[in-house]
Amino acid sequence: MSGTNSPEAVKKLLENMQSDLRALSLECKKKFPPVKEAAESGIIKVKTIAARNTEILAALKDNSSEVVQPFLMGCGTKEPKITQLCLAAIQRLMSHEVVSETAAGNIINMLWQLMENSLEELKLLQTVLVLLTTNTVVHDEALSKAIVLCFRLHFTKDNITNNTAAATVRQVVTVVFERMVAEDERHRDIIEQPVLVQGNSNRRSVSTLKPCAKDAYMLFQDLCQLVNADAPYWLVGMTEMTRTFGLELLESVLNDFPQVFLQHQEFSFLLKERVCPLVIKLFSPNIKFRQGSSTSSSPAPVEKPYFPICMRLLRVVSVLIKQFYSLLVTECEIFLSLLVKFLDADKPQWLRAVAVESIHRLCVQPQLLRSFCQSYDMKQHSTKVFRDIVNALGSFIQSLFLVPPTGNPATTNQAGNNNSAGPVSAPANSGMLGIGGGVTLLPAFEYRGTWIPILTVTVQGSAKATYLEMLDKVEPPTIPEGYAMSVAFHCLLDLVRGITTMIEGELGEVETECLTTTTEAVSSPTQSSSEQQEFQSTSDQMDKEIVSRAVWEEMVNACWCGLLAALSLLLDASTDEAATENILKAELTMAALCGRLGLVTSRDAFITAMCKGSLPPHYALTVLNTTTAATLSNKSYSIQGQNVMMISPSSESHQQVVAVGQPLAVQPQGTVMLTSKNIQCMRTLLNLAHCHGAVLGTSWQLVLATLQHLVWILGLKPSSGGALKPGRAVEGPSTVLTTAVMTDLPVISNILSRLFESSQYLDDVSLHHLINALCSLSLEAMDMAYGNNKEPSLFAVAKLLETGLVNMHRIEILWRPLTGHLLEVCQHPNSRMREWGAEALTSLIKAGLTFNHDPPLSQNQRLQLLLLNPLKEMSSINHPDIRLKQLECVLQILQSQGDSLGPGWPLVLGVMGAIRNDQGESLIRTAFQCLQLVVTDFLPTMPCTCLQIVVDVAGSFGLHNQELNISLTSIGLLWNISDYFFQRGETIEKELNKEEAAQQKQAEEKGVVLNRPFHPAPPFDCLWLCLYAKLGELCVDPRPAVRKSAGQTLFSTIGAHGTLLQHSTWHTVIWKVLFHLLDRVRESSTTADKEKIESGGGNILIHHSRDTAEKQWAETWVLTLAGVARIFNTRRYLLQPLGDFSSAWDVLLDHIQSAALSKNNEVSLAALKSFQEILQIVSPVRDSDKPETPPAVNVPVPVLIGSISGPGLNRPFVRTDSIGERLGRYSSSEPPIVTDELEDLNLWWAAWNTWYRIGSESTKPPITFDKLTFIPSQPFLTALIQIFPALYQHIKTGFNMDDLQKLGVILHSAVSVPISSDASPFILPSYTEAVLTSLQEAVLTALDVLQKAICIGPENMQIMYPAIFDQLLAFVEFSCKPPQYGQLETKHIANAKYNQAEWVALNYVPFAERSLEVVVDLYQKTACHKAVVNEKVLQNIIKTLRVPLSLKYSCPSESTWKLAVSSLLKVLSIGLPVARQHASSGKFDSMWPELANTFEDFLFTKSIPPDNLSIQEFQRNESIDVEVVQLISTEILPYANFIPKEFVGQIMTMLNKGSIHSQSSSFTEAEIDIRLREEFSKMCFETLLQFSFSNKVTTPQEGYISRMALSVLLKRSQDVLHRYIEDERLSGKCPLPRQQVTEIIFVLKAVSTLIDSLKKTQPENVDGNTWAQVIALYPTLVECITCSSSEVCSALKEALVPFKDFMQPPASKVQNGES
Repeated sequence: MSGTNSPEAVKKLLENMQSDLRALSLECKKKFPPVKEAAESGIIKVKTIAARNTEILAALKDNSSEVVQPFLMGCGTKEPKITQLCLAAIQRLMSHEVVSETAAGNIINMLWQLMENSLEELKLLQTVLVLLTTNTVVHDEALSKAIVLCFRLHFTKDNITNNTAAATVRQVVTVVFERMVAEDERHRDIIEQPVLVQGNSNRRSVSTLKPCAKDAYMLFQDLCQLVNADAPYWLVGMTEMTRTFGLELLESVLNDFPQVFLQHQEFSFLLKERVCPLVIKLFSPNIKFRQGSSTSSSPAPVEKPYFPICMRLLRVVSVLIKQFYSLLVTECEIFLSLLVKFLDADKPQWLRAVAVESIHRLCVQPQLLRSFCQSYDMKQHSTKVFRDIVNALGSFIQSLFLVPPTGNPATTNQAGNNNSAGPVSAPANSGMLGIGGGVTLLPAFEYRGTWIPILTVTVQGSAKATYLEMLDKVEPPTIPEGYAMSVAFHCLLDLVRGITTMIEGELGEVETECLTTTTEAVSSPTQSSSEQQEFQSTSDQMDKEIVSRAVWEEMVNACWCGLLAALSLLLDASTDEAATENILKAELTMAALCGRLGLVTSRDAFITAMCKGSLPPHYALTVLNTTTAATLSNKSYSIQGQNVMMISPSSESHQQVVAVGQPLAVQPQGTVMLTSKNIQCMRTLLNLAHCHGAVLGTSWQLVLATLQHLVWILGLKPSSGGALKPGRAVEGPSTVLTTAVMTDLPVISNILSRLFESSQYLDDVSLHHLINALCSLSLEAMDMAYGNNKEPSLFAVAKLLETGLVNMHRIEILWRPLTGHLLEVCQHPNSRMREWGAEALTSLIKAGLTFNHDPPLSQNQRLQLLLLNPLKEMSSINHPDIRLKQLECVLQILQSQGDSLGPGWPLVLGVMGAIRNDQGESLIRTAFQCLQLVVTDFLPTMPCTCLQIVVDVAGSFGLHNQELNISLTSIGLLWNISDYFFQRGETIEKELNKEEAAQQKQAEEKGVVLNRPFHPAPPFDCLWLCLYAKLGELCVDPRPAVRKSAGQTLFSTIGAHGTLLQHSTWHTVIWKVLFHLLDRVRESSTTADKEKIESGGGNILIHHSRDTAEKQWAETWVLTLAGVARIFNTRRYLLQPLGDFSSAWDVLLDHIQSAALSKNNEVSLAALKSFQEILQIVSPVRDSDKPETPPAVNVPVPVLIGSISGPGLNRPFVRTDSIGERLGRYSSSEPPIVTDELEDLNLWWAAWNTWYRIGSESTKPPITFDKLTFIPSQPFLTALIQIFPALYQHIKTGFNMDDLQKLGVILHSAVSVPISSDASPFILPSYTEAVLTSLQEAVLTALDVLQKAICIGPENMQIMYPAIFDQLLAFVEFSCKPPQYGQLETKHIANAKYNQAEWVALNYVPFAERSLEVVVDLYQKTACHKAVVNEKVLQNIIKTLRVPLSLKYSCPSESTWKLAVSSLLKVLSIGLPVARQHASSGKFDSMWPELANTFEDFLFTKSIPPDNLSIQEFQRNESIDVEVVQLISTEILPYANFIPKEFVGQIMTMLNKGSIHSQSSSFTEAEIDIRLREEFSKMCFETLLQFSFSNKVTTPQEGYISRMALSVLLKRSQDVLHRYIEDERLSGKCPLPRQQVTEIIFVLKAVSTLIDSLKKTQPENVDGNTWAQVIALYPTLVECITCSSSEVCSALKEALVPFKDFMQPPASKVQNGES
């Protein structure tokens, strides 16, 4: 307005007005003078106003009636020119707003007249417009008049006028409402109490309205009246009116000024009361009309729908719904139901098209749809409007496919052509646009032969209608084919887009609000709302959300079925990629929305549809036909009484086939084809899973199952890390892929991988859903793979792996279900399946360990154990391939992670230890490789508490019997481990003690007892004990090599490192380790099999000394026993202070005894060696261990470590400090226990008893003999006897006769044991050599030791001498009578055949002879001992010697009797004086007869000298006889008075017998002279003679001896002579035998000698009888003179000569008998 108010403008206005008035006056000058005058007075008026007033315009307005008058008059002239001028002037005034209400009224009246005269119609319209638009002065009646004027101009004959008038009417109506709006604006600030208008108040009650509002109200009310063909109330003067125009006006008002109706109840009332009923009424023809129904059936003809009105009504309805829904809830329900009805198939095509367009308009307004849902669907008894709309669209689309469109003939025909051409041309060209002559296939839907093109009808998201805009058309237009379908299609898309965008936006707002109001942060933004409610801070917000959520859910629930049905159908029918894409996108957004709202059924249904789309038609996939999809799979289901047909997918697809592959089924039937649409669906699925994984929940199962099948059909196979790569199917060439797909595959595989990668952004719950889905998929795949070895589907396993790998940062939450399932897969019988399971599991474990967790694994032990646990669980699976994977994994973990395993070590070691014997070599080997790695590299890095497990595991490998080398190497490892313990002892001990303390504390808190092996020992010692125990187990392994190695290692470690142990621990070592081991070895050895082992596997030959299990065990026993004995020997200083050393000693002795008595030479001998070892008590301390300081206390056992004198001394061990301290610790804290003599003695006596038991048992002859009888070997016996001297040194103080007896028995039995013939060449000397066997040497040594001990021992020991003599004499007897060994037949060695199982008696001669020498020596020393005298030792010696002496030449060895003689001589030379000395005591009485018999038996032996005896030999033997006689003459006869008479008599008789040697028939003639023992006879004779005339007769006894001797001699001579004479006479000329001749010569010489002797003797000493006997010989001698032998003769001469002395005269008789 500023333009018209400015002074210039005002000035200009005044000028213009004046000029107008002037012009008017000029025009009217001639014809219309009154007008001229008015004009002129007007000019004056104007001038006056201008002159008088400052506010010129206001003044003008006030006087406007007068100012305008001239112009009105001018118009009244009806002169065109004048009228035009006036109208222009009036317009100018209006435009400057200087027209008052009255003036305006006048102007309108004037215009009305012009109108009625049909003048200047256009100008009129223009003037009205200016009048009404420039200001608001025109009101009420004037206004209505103006409006009517315009209406009337609309209905003229002139088209231009009509159109202009129509436009003006529209503008005027708008102006009226705009004024009202402005008025409201002005009054908005003035708060007025609104008067409540009652809903049913009279429609005329407009008194409350302000002026402009009132006008508007009246106008609108009349418009309704007019449309309804009723008379107007306010627009008086209307003549005619069209309904179409009225509807258009109504629509524009409703559309442009909704606020008027919403803010003013009067207007709302109009809407309700007038507009809606009107609309409904006008719709009736459309509703009733049925296309194709016969009219005759109904009585009144049905009015046909009229396109222009129908279309306009729909437009009005659209506006009503859009703008006034809130006011017209009920009415809208009706309108909407109508709209839905208009879609019915029996309505005209154009009606359906405009209805669809109208619905489309609604569909792009999601908020509106939301309101529908709230107002209808959510109310109990209301129509489900929203649901119906959606379902109607669905049915509409279906109907289009089912019913061919009936349009004008042209269209029908066209459609038909297309139908016929479609199926033929489509496959040929589908997807190949622009091939050939540039044929471009239209995008279209095609279903069961119905081909419907897709037209581009509108831009997405805007409902641009085509037919609703055809306001100029009267006839219904022809609808192009496909139009309705395309709009409906867009409706669906826009509906989905709108709803989802709206709800998701609101959801997002709610969520952000929740997040901002939460008191604590929520873990992830995509929390499902139910969870977020917990964090809601204000209750009203919660309520608001609950309400919204209910609406959202209802909206989705209402529409999803219909949407899905329609979309599925369209998806199936679509041949256009873009359309397919849109449909899929809609399905995807719906699925995602349902997911977000937690509407599982609908979500799953949409997903199922996409899944079905991805797979070939009729593909059997159970997941898609389960209950979730049940609602969809029945062909039709009722929605609130409306039937929606589910159309099953058409099989004849015009899609390009892009891939052919195997279906994934147990029994695949042929191949299946994938089309490009399938691939497109697949991509959508991937997209869904990728972007909306968080809301898929349980539908993951559907999605993944489908993807799995697609992946299978496309032949994608998993590669490392779980990604799927194109790989050829194993089944063969059944998979065919076009190049199009080939290029797509990497993309798909990539998306697939990305899909699982994106799982890292899912929240925990969704992630669990994903894992669960994969697990159940995998379970299905496992089921399918059972029972056949076909390639299984590894999709699920691969993807589980991928998911695990990308979610490492929160692996804890999914680890258990993930690994739990993979462990099941690992147990699957299908090898490929389980191989992948293991691959996945191990990859995950490795990745988990290498992942950079926060906090790091080293600080999160629980997580580390959790990660390693499945590795341990794999141990329970028996498939070797899985175990191999497991072990390879362990190996890799060790190589990469070994240093940081920490608390995971027990698990890792457990895995190695879990390998069982039966699991094949390669497994054991791999596991062992791991262990080796651990032992070589990782012992220092692992917690010390795990060392024990390492020991156990290493031990368990030792026990595996698959591969000997591994067992042996593992024993080596145990040695390395022990070395490590030794080197790191101090640190290990500290750490273990710390750990122990902690555990102890825990145990106390829990109130349980701490339980670990070898408990009371300190933990470090326990570690050693476990090591020893393990080695101990290996020492009884069935394989000899292992036993040997383990035994050596065990004893080496105890030897090398035992010093580290606490003193008290030795107790456990002895009892729990060593003795336990001995027990087991003993048991196994005694029960071992004696069967011969043919070969040691392969072609290894076994030495005969090891060819039975028994022999192999023997070796073990030997090793073990030796080892234990060595420990007892070298560590005695540690063991003896232990409390129960003596019982340990007993046990050890028991073991030695049982070994010694075992029937195996090797064992028994070794046992004795061990016995010897523990008895070598000289220096049990090895050089390296010798104490450097002299013991502080004198202990019988010189073995103290350190001393009591305190820590200042040097350490006893030259070792590392810690160990030294360790020893110092228990050598200074507990002073060494001084072992008392007594206990020590007890030990030795225990040893003696053991020795005795071994000796007596082993040498006791068995009762029966057969080939297998066991007889102890010589080395054994030797060793046994050799032990005695050492042992005796310790027990001599208490050694008594009983013990001696026992010893004797053993010595005797031992010597008696024969040897087997095949051993004889090694033990026996050749028979001719006189050598003792070592056994015999040992026996003699034993006796020697004893005898020496007795010699220097106290008096009470000397009573043992006789026993020793007995023992020795028993041995002497062996020379002639070898001992018997039980009933055993022994052969002489000469007769034994080598290598037959015969027993050979030893050559006892050397032994017996040596024993004899010992006897003689001993006797020489001890002859005078009381015991020796009392026990008749001499008699026993003689008695024993009598045997060989009597045998003489019959002795086994001639040396024997010679030695016997010389011994006898020696013994007698010492013994006889003693015997004489004790003559009176009678202690020797019984000895004399024995001696006499001995002499007799020897000198006159019955044995015949051997034939081959040489003369020299014979003479030597004779000289021995002579020596004996000499002994008699020197040692016995001189002491005759101390000797019993009988004895002397016997001696005399013997000498007599010797002196005249009787003839022996065996001598040949030639030898007689030599063989007669002349020297011997002579010696006897001389002795006889000597004692016959003993001058020193002191006692009658002696005289008696001599007399006896003489008479014997003389009688003897007489006999020989007589016999000679007889023989001589008989022989005649023959010479007598030489020996007889010699004898007679000898007798003759003897006689002469006798006479000489008698002469020399004093006469009184010669008995008269003697002389008589001598003289009596004379006649006999004389008779011999006749002999023919010159030698005899000369001898006879000598004999006869002495008789001359007897030639005396006879004297008187003297009685000389009794003197």
